[in-house]
Amino acid sequence: MRSTPILIGAATLALALTACGAPSEQSSGSAEAGESGKGPLRVGVSPVPHGDILSFIDENLAEEAGLELEIEEIADYNTPNAGLVEGDLDANYFQHRAFLNEWVENGPDAELTYVTDVHIERLGLYSEAVEDAADLADGAEIAVPNDPANLYRALTILEAEGLITVDPDAGETATEKDVTDNPGNLRITPIEAAQIPRAVGDVDAAVINGNYAIEAEVAETANVLAWEPEGDDYVEKYANGLVALAENADDERVQLLAELLHDERVLEYIQETWRGVVLPVDADGAIAE
Repeated sequence: MRSTPILIGAATLALALTACGAPSEQSSGSAEAGESGKGPLRVGVSPVPHGDILSFIDENLAEEAGLELEIEEIADYNTPNAGLVEGDLDANYFQHRAFLNEWVENGPDAELTYVTDVHIERLGLYSEAVEDAADLADGAEIAVPNDPANLYRALTILEAEGLITVDPDAGETATEKDVTDNPGNLRITPIEAAQIPRAVGDVDAAVINGNYAIEAEVAETANVLAWEPEGDDYVEKYANGLVALAENADDERVQLLAELLHDERVLEYIQETWRGVVLPVDADGAIAE
């Protein structure tokens, strides 16, 4: 079952948390709506590529495996976690650990468990103006995501290309204010991640999240100047995965979906559909070849 997409505008974290209610109210709703092993598994997802991947499973693997899915497409990044806490969802699939940790730190008193890695959406530096990062003019404007986790990732791309140097003491909380060397006088402009594809033609280059690049078909109109560097902990940091309330993480339906997400047919589907932009992660936590 693929339900009608929930089209919700980007919400602020504060508003999302206010909507969650008190933890005691949340837990009672969850127990009633999501009793382990009963009914369809309600999963909140970002439309692309998460929704497409779950739809592939729903159409090709779920029935044979005995799993009934109810897929809820959600356009913003706060509602899927709030949905778990409120009991409106049994699981979600849209975020990496860094985002989950940040949400939990600033969110309600609820335990969310990261069940398994599924894929990585690579951040890329795109441009309609030039074909090589070295060709960016002095004073070029670079749009980057404004959320903390992805802003740091964007800066690592620019640094790896030798365009800037970032203060190492800033760590993963680095922002454009932590740039210590900028020989090309680049103007680094943070913008809401979802809006950057629309702005790529108005700036000299832009760092775009993989899901938004896919949705906007950016590769059809822009050049990929660079991909983000892959460090030893790349998967652990940035793989998008399946998440559930801690009390529901062992739900047989959640565990079955986790297994199906690593099926060879799913890995091949991801590789063939989003060549290079989305990297599948296997059951061992490694990028699938």
